[in-house]
Amino acid sequence: MNYRHQYHAGNFADVFKHVLLVQLLRALQKKEKSFVYLDTHAGRGRYDLAAAATGDSLARQPEWPGGIGRLWSYDAATVPPAVAEYLGIVRDFDRHAGNLEPGPRFYPGSPWIARKLARPFDRLALCELHPGEGVALRGEFAQVPRVAVHELDGYAALRAMLPPPERRALLLLDPPYEAPDEFAQLAAGLAAGLKRFPSGVFAVWYPLTGRARVEEFFAALRNLSPPPTLTCELTIAGEASPIKLKGCGLLIINPPWQFATEVAPVLAFLAAALAQAPGGGARTEWVVAER
Repeated sequence: MNYRHQYHAGNFADVFKHVLLVQLLRALQKKEKSFVYLDTHAGRGRYDLAAAATGDSLARQPEWPGGIGRLWSYDAATVPPAVAEYLGIVRDFDRHAGNLEPGPRFYPGSPWIARKLARPFDRLALCELHPGEGVALRGEFAQVPRVAVHELDGYAALRAMLPPPERRALLLLDPPYEAPDEFAQLAAGLAAGLKRFPSGVFAVWYPLTGRARVEEFFAALRNLSPPPTLTCELTIAGEASPIKLKGCGLLIINPPWQFATEVAPVLAFLAAALAQAPGGGARTEWVVAER
């Protein structure tokens, strides 16, 4: 409840998450049938990269120069299609938000990226429990059709909003990882969600700050006997680096057909473009194999 994403907005983890979100949304749109995008921890919707990010009384250096700042000048013709589309969305959002400077200023959160890609018959359900962030999110989408903002615990939403009437869904779970038992909450939330809607595409972002906790989460997930589950990971530095957040991952339950193959060049590009120290890289792994 104390988390603010402002300090982290546009960093390498956001770039990774949002590029893969673009790829997932486009994969689901290969079928004409509508779907709902459910964001369990949606945040405030947009972030001013020039604003001072102060979680306490001390101003901190922003993280976006190591993320979107690295990609800002890339030509769309030189990057994988998902990265090119992501950059187009971010640049367009930044321009329409009023930035006249050469570098990035306004960054879209996951809700706006999903809305920019949504077809007229797709639907967005955005959940945010933090009072201040929720008010900002509601203001962002007050006049936007087919977008509903809910001041609701994201894990509760997995029980309350599933199965959706569309019978197709992409669910993004990106909690703040403030609570010591966040991975346990995630496993419980996924258990509830899969019980109600086993065919949904569940995408879970997680930080790589301790391999043991992630492996414990994977083990708990396997105990649920879920559908095929793929994880994609990006590390920007090796174990010897003093960087605290060395990487992150996106775990995908029911990944779209051929997603594991199609994401490989995207991850390779991001690993090279976003590296901050030797020893990083990218990988994909089946946590639960395809049957």
